[in-house]
Amino acid sequence: MFENYKFTAAERFLRYVQIDTQSDPQSKSSPSTEKQKDLSKMLVEELKQISLRDVHMDEWGYVYATIPSNTEKKVPVICFCAHIDTAPDCSGTDVKPIVHKNYQGQDISLPDDETQVLKPSDYPYLQTKTGNDIITASGKTLLGSDDKAGVAEIMDLANFLMTNKNVKHGEIKILFTPDEEVGRGTEKVDLKKLGADFAYTLDGGEAGSLEDETFSADAIQVIIHGVIAHPGYAKGKMINAMKIAGEILAALPKDRLSPESTEGKRGFIHPVRLEGVAEKCTIDFIIRDFETKGLQKKEDYLRTQIEELMRLYPKASFEYIVTEQYRNMKEVLLLHPEVVDHAKEAIKRAGLQVKMESIRGGTDGSRLSFMGLPCPNLFAGEQAIHSKLEFISVQDMNKAVETMVHLAGIWEEKS
Repeated sequence: MFENYKFTAAERFLRYVQIDTQSDPQSKSSPSTEKQKDLSKMLVEELKQISLRDVHMDEWGYVYATIPSNTEKKVPVICFCAHIDTAPDCSGTDVKPIVHKNYQGQDISLPDDETQVLKPSDYPYLQTKTGNDIITASGKTLLGSDDKAGVAEIMDLANFLMTNKNVKHGEIKILFTPDEEVGRGTEKVDLKKLGADFAYTLDGGEAGSLEDETFSADAIQVIIHGVIAHPGYAKGKMINAMKIAGEILAALPKDRLSPESTEGKRGFIHPVRLEGVAEKCTIDFIIRDFETKGLQKKEDYLRTQIEELMRLYPKASFEYIVTEQYRNMKEVLLLHPEVVDHAKEAIKRAGLQVKMESIRGGTDGSRLSFMGLPCPNLFAGEQAIHSKLEFISVQDMNKAVETMVHLAGIWEEKS
């Protein structure tokens, strides 16, 4: 099926990563940064060149497109989805991708910053990629494989299916979203317009990995109201909100309930932002647990800790605001086992071993699942994401394209 096909995912990826699409968690606009639309516009033009239907970008930067069915069967409509933005954690400006052809297991020194060295001893997966072509950035930025790899692979899927009509498939929808990295990737999506029954995000790591489970997630904002007075005459009067915030943070467990002390299925309480002055100080937390009931336990624990501390400061007060972010998508996917089962079969047909994984985080698929569009996460090949040592194998990208082609065919076969 793929013997004579020239994959285009890597070539597209090398172009896409050079467009700065970093999102901004402090922005209130949609999308959070206007520059994300620069890539959306490029994708629209390329999708039109491939001759897809209904291709357009909406006012918020979402890209929609349709690969028409070529079968007489009635097949559920599936959607492939990826996000165009890159993380705020590391610069995405002036990305210079480098292809290291026929990698032979050596350390890779990145030329623009000699302190940035990609070592297989630090990244065991890299040790398995001997003979592959490895793409990195140049040392000063992230690469952007999260999730421009997924974008490029879906674009190559569209190119393959439109030029290989012998592969029977139902109608397939394509969706590219902004602002996934700041938790707003599905905020403006129009599922009625999309018209899909099931979906897959392309936003995972190792070749063969399939993720059907995420954290459940809440955000907590703690606002501490101190008592202000002139510092020259503050004795017995001033209660410094910043110092109370410091005590709250210092009281958090050091060896448990934190990202740096947990792995696997263990959740955490994580302060992510601190802002304020002596009179008023705000701490933003994220709470994560694979079981939704575990969120409540952690939220109650944190609140109790703060209440006990505030007893020492009776004239101060605090607010405790909980906001639901997303829930474990496994709760929805268990109701639709065929979505995951078909993906497993597609991975096997691509010659890979299935690696079922749980995401210690969230994806657009988490929210889409609870919005009525069951949506597990397929591998895209991205590694060391959100860092200057980010890398990806060209061969892994091509396997992601193969997996999607097989997946489209399996849905048609089983219908």
